[in-house]
Amino acid sequence: MKEYIALFYTHSGAIKFNRFCNQNHLECELMPVPRKLSSNCGICAKFKYDKNIENLIDDDIEKIYECKSSREYSLVYENEDF
Repeated sequence: MKEYIALFYTHSGAIKFNRFCNQNHLECELMPVPRKLSSNCGICAKFKYDKNIENLIDDDIEKIYECKSSREYSLVYENEDF
């Protein structure tokens, strides 16, 4: 199962995503955005998912990174609408 970090435009977007994950039995943890990554919002969601992440994307998500190691990330999604 791959591990991802989702960045959000707002804190409420991160909280909404966390609720969605909990309701769908997905492991998710809200945490401060790693220093290596930037966001308009200081909170992110670290989660594990083994399917196509396109199924999780909504307008609240700014970017999604795949965690390659504890300090290496690969951008896998960026909202181009903003």
